[in-house]
Amino acid sequence: MSHAIGPRAVMRSVAFLAAGALAVPALAGCSSDDDEGSKPVAAQDIAPAARTLVADGGTLRWAVDAVPQTLNTFQSDADAATSRVAGAVLPSMFRLDANGRPQRDPNFLESAKVTSTEPKQVVVYRLSQKAVWSDGREIGADDFAAQWRALSGKDTAYWTARNAGYDRIQKIERGANNLEVKVTFSKPYADWRALFSPLYPKDVMGTPTSFNDGARNTLKVTAGPFALAGVDRKAGTITLSRNPRWWGSPAKLSQIQLVAVPRDQRAAAVAAGKIDMADVDPEEAQRFTLAQGKNGSPAEGSTTGASAGASTDPSGSPDASDTPDASGTPGEPGPQAKQPSGAFVLRKSLEPAYTQLALNGSQGPLSDERVRRAVARALDRRELAGLVLKPLGLPAVPVGSHLALSGQDDYADNSGALGDQDTGQSQALLTEAGWVAGGPVKDERKTAGSKGRKTPASPSAQPSDGGAAAGGHDDNKDPGDHTKQHGLQRPPEFGPEPGFKGGAPGAYAPRGTAAPAGSASGTYAPRGTAAPAGSASGTYAKDGKALVLRFVLPSGPGSQSLRTVGDRIAAMLDKVGIRTQITKVSDDSYFKDHIANGDYDLALYSWPASAFPATDARPIYAKPLPAADGSLSIEQNYTRVGTDQVNQLFDDAIATLDEGEERDLVRKADARIWATAGSIPLYQRPQLTIARKDLANTGAFGFQTPVYEDMGFLKTGAKLPPSPSGSPS
Repeated sequence: MSHAIGPRAVMRSVAFLAAGALAVPALAGCSSDDDEGSKPVAAQDIAPAARTLVADGGTLRWAVDAVPQTLNTFQSDADAATSRVAGAVLPSMFRLDANGRPQRDPNFLESAKVTSTEPKQVVVYRLSQKAVWSDGREIGADDFAAQWRALSGKDTAYWTARNAGYDRIQKIERGANNLEVKVTFSKPYADWRALFSPLYPKDVMGTPTSFNDGARNTLKVTAGPFALAGVDRKAGTITLSRNPRWWGSPAKLSQIQLVAVPRDQRAAAVAAGKIDMADVDPEEAQRFTLAQGKNGSPAEGSTTGASAGASTDPSGSPDASDTPDASGTPGEPGPQAKQPSGAFVLRKSLEPAYTQLALNGSQGPLSDERVRRAVARALDRRELAGLVLKPLGLPAVPVGSHLALSGQDDYADNSGALGDQDTGQSQALLTEAGWVAGGPVKDERKTAGSKGRKTPASPSAQPSDGGAAAGGHDDNKDPGDHTKQHGLQRPPEFGPEPGFKGGAPGAYAPRGTAAPAGSASGTYAPRGTAAPAGSASGTYAKDGKALVLRFVLPSGPGSQSLRTVGDRIAAMLDKVGIRTQITKVSDDSYFKDHIANGDYDLALYSWPASAFPATDARPIYAKPLPAADGSLSIEQNYTRVGTDQVNQLFDDAIATLDEGEERDLVRKADARIWATAGSIPLYQRPQLTIARKDLANTGAFGFQTPVYEDMGFLKTGAKLPPSPSGSPS
């Protein structure tokens, strides 16, 4: 379970407490050199091959989480599979390169540039003369205009999930002909390259009915290297076939079949020959690696550690080009060909998404910025990154930005605005906030963290690609809810913790510990009383309550890495005197009932990187504002932490057409976000893909938008260059 939240979902909810108790340190110069982000931390691993080495024909069976509920990426229930289909069958004016930077797609766009800035910003697109829809009609200005009207937000009959950027357009006109599109903005928009990618035909965007319902189950008109051949919800498949009207380089594959396979069943599906390629979690990667070892092909650098899964692929495995397909012809893949496990490799890179520790600033101790900063200064982020990435043979480099990843233009390491791990500084911040090490606690059941209460929130888009789905949950009744405290006895409602040896001077005494002479039964030792042997020391308390933070984690089989990281974070906090109560909840409940509703103190989840952070990251980090009904609109800011200055920096960044100035403003916004300590980026998530060894130009893509027409199976005898991840090709 990935627990990655889509970048453009919109949420309305409550709760914000300004973070301004401490003066923010001077931030000019806390960024690293501009060229630090010149390349990704890990290279993509896609088995690159010249098209001349790739055979014509064959079907690629590619695992997805589920058949998507809609094929319209602009609807709220769109998911990763929706985007995968759109990428193969629809135009995009710009696509991301291996560094996560937008590049013009020459198949559709001859040029696009800002032609004037006064009195209004005007962008002129010149479309390829060859670009046509599958019904033979040329792609033109009328398609652009229809998409703008649908997504502008002016007509509420369109059930759109987002309108960012489109709401800043004033008008769209034809230029010299229908292939020249003139877009005039009412307000300057720096991220104009984010628009019209994908571009739907006017047949879909032209009316509310066609937008709302016409593209949920089919796309009758397309324009990409592939076309939609069919959706079979019963069989759990989506079939894409070569587009005969495609004017670019012909697709090498005859078909791509997207097959719904749960993530915890993908290694088995690969072994059974049911799929050719699948993104997997570290736990599934470990199963794959172990299976390879049992088949006599031990994986290089493999590990059986429970923390993050396995490492690389088997060495000495037979090349898949020698494997016959269903028809018995070597080198020509057949859709039903069952491949031996040795014909597969684990391709690995880093996903364009990062895992963060979220600190809920809306209530309890974490409403004080000093306590949030104390939590952050207790963490060794490099150690946490290594916990997940080192066993996989991936670079264990902590993420230094909330708004970009290394390789992207906007990236700079701004973590210096908060500071590295420092136990002394962490404890000093707690003392400044009024917390006392070993302070008295009046009642065993009283802690200063959240009590599991829920904050009402309106519906939100679900996490992408295997994230939590909607579902009711009661913490104390759900059998999937498992709670333990680090360093403290748990409240009575959760029962005793097996083997508990907690306690601290003046804090909680373990059940059964004799009270000091003269004290009442069931009370706690006064300050200065020696703690029982093996107990923690220096637990912080304030106003008679111990500093205990409720740490909510998912309990599903695909979330072991998060739980391992969570346990290590709890141990790091314990060292400085901050206790945690870990609550494990079902995956179905994790996002909707806890993250979105603010029912947590600490949580781990992921955000995807964006090439357009001024647009896409603003709802995540901007200060929540009052809504019309008097509540606070948090959008996607689930930590409920923000400042007016961050809002202003985002507003300034989106309104400048100077790319250097926009980059500088985004970096300044990131430094301010670090300083408020509502979100602590930890590590870039591993991207692990099991793929047939004879598959070329596909695998772990990293930032890059897949080039679907170049994917395919190697010709007999063709060899791939060495994999950047060390996997044998």
